Amino acid sequence: MCATPVERVPANSRWFREVLGQYPTGVCVVTAMEPGGAPAGMAVGSFSSASLSPPLVAFFPDRASTSWPRIRATGKFCVNILAAEQESVCRRLSSKGGNKFEALPYRLSPGGAPIIESCVAWIDCDIHATQDAGDHEVVLGLVRELQIESGGLPLIFFQGGYGRFMPLSLVALDPLDAITGQLRHVDAARPEMERLADALAGQCIATVKVERELIIAASAGHSRSGTPSALVGQRLPFMPPTGSVFSAWGSDEATVSWLRDVADLRQREAFAESLRMVRARGYSIGLVSEAQRAFVATLEERSAAARNSGQGNAQLRELMQSLSYDPVQMSSSVEKAIRLVSAPIFGLQGEPVLSLTIYGFRRPDIQTGIRHYIYALLEAAARITERIGGAPPSL
Repeated sequence: MCATPVERVPANSRWFREVLGQYPTGVCVVTAMEPGGAPAGMAVGSFSSASLSPPLVAFFPDRASTSWPRIRATGKFCVNILAAEQESVCRRLSSKGGNKFEALPYRLSPGGAPIIESCVAWIDCDIHATQDAGDHEVVLGLVRELQIESGGLPLIFFQGGYGRFMPLSLVALDPLDAITGQLRHVDAARPEMERLADALAGQCIATVKVERELIIAASAGHSRSGTPSALVGQRLPFMPPTGSVFSAWGSDEATVSWLRDVADLRQREAFAESLRMVRARGYSIGLVSEAQRAFVATLEERSAAARNSGQGNAQLRELMQSLSYDPVQMSSSVEKAIRLVSAPIFGLQGEPVLSLTIYGFRRPDIQTGIRHYIYALLEAAARITERIGGAPPSL
């Protein structure tokens, strides 16, 4: 016996859900604290930003919901953007009846609503307006406070099931238009970055220079834990020994800027010599050390808000001064200690517009060694340079 075919018209709720299910949505939990001290919450897949001025957000609760009237009565709410690992939290807050918050860790927001532990971000709101919308309501919230919490990957709902966004590469947001011009170069670089990260079983990042800062604009690949890079959006001071590719092929002004904070004359001479070495080799290398491990750990532990604002750079400056980069000799012991390699991508005038860096790669084959990885990086950088219409500077 054949199943009755679905009538493909808007009035058929089953067909309506199936078609709309082709569009992935984030999953959030809207919470509030009732006057008696009992927490209320509901899972929603219809959350959206609505306005920048004034700052408004929106969601669309089902009129049949038993949790929404409890939240509405408080006059305010907090939106918790769930992390990819919080599917169980979503299912719990979607359930009917019972104490949904039992054994669920949370703290109170500035507005007094529950913030669920380990959520990606939260937005504290006053109810600004509500409006009927068929079997749902439209709720506008006036944002009072908001913060990035874990900054991890969000939980998504797609084609009737929960899942996670697993990007091949990530690109930094640019809300202040700091790197808008460079992002077109990043877009051209992403396919090569993804291929390189996959071939080396490591990670690849693209860095841009903006005045006296380095900004990690994009990343490809995953760490050994299987998560995407936490470095995208990091803002780092432009100082030795990192960022040398922007000085080795840059203007005299770039070199002066790079060396500006180095007071010791001998150190300045040593760093100036390292630039000549980087240019002669065609790439920069960083060696494994305790300082390098502490530096990477500090970057990965910084919150998303801190890394996008450059907060905590004083600590990074101190660690950076102890990093080991670009030794004069390329001995076998040095090759074994290499943990990252950076190469320049050149623009129309032969100026370095991006630094492409590989790190976190698997141990090189004994026969080919690290040079095989270096050649792969240089070839990828050359292809990106050609793709954006750039050319290396003449010697």
